[in-house]
Amino acid sequence: MIRLKVNGSEKAFDGDPQMPLLWYLRDELGLYGAKYGCGVGLCGACTVHIGGRATRSCITTMSAASGAEVTTIEGISQKGLHPVQKSWIRLNVPQCGYCQAGQIMQAIALLDSNRRPTDDDIDKAMAGNICRCGTYQRIRAAIKAAAEERA
Repeated sequence: MIRLKVNGSEKAFDGDPQMPLLWYLRDELGLYGAKYGCGVGLCGACTVHIGGRATRSCITTMSAASGAEVTTIEGISQKGLHPVQKSWIRLNVPQCGYCQAGQIMQAIALLDSNRRPTDDDIDKAMAGNICRCGTYQRIRAAIKAAAEERA
């Protein structure tokens, strides 16, 4: 039996320990924010936090998540929108929106570790998150705006 905490709730899983965490979140728990993109951890659409760190859930097995505290886009704020989400909306970041949950989760992890990131810091931290619509300039601006709001 694999036990983990998802968005603050204790969960138990008695299935294949090699099943990707992404499938558990989507198929078993009905948490659809993390998306399937590439399936090999390169695009970032499936990004969640495990122990506060941005992690690709498509390549994280359930056995690797055992005992972990997992946070999805659905669980990032119990008090309304997170500052990163607010800046995303205010600056009209999304175009198609497919990658945005992963982008937001990566951005939150960045700001949790670096409260005042430079453009270079942002570019390095976000490099593994692909936006096929090319909204990278708006993403960077939104991260800077969220950093200002949190300061």
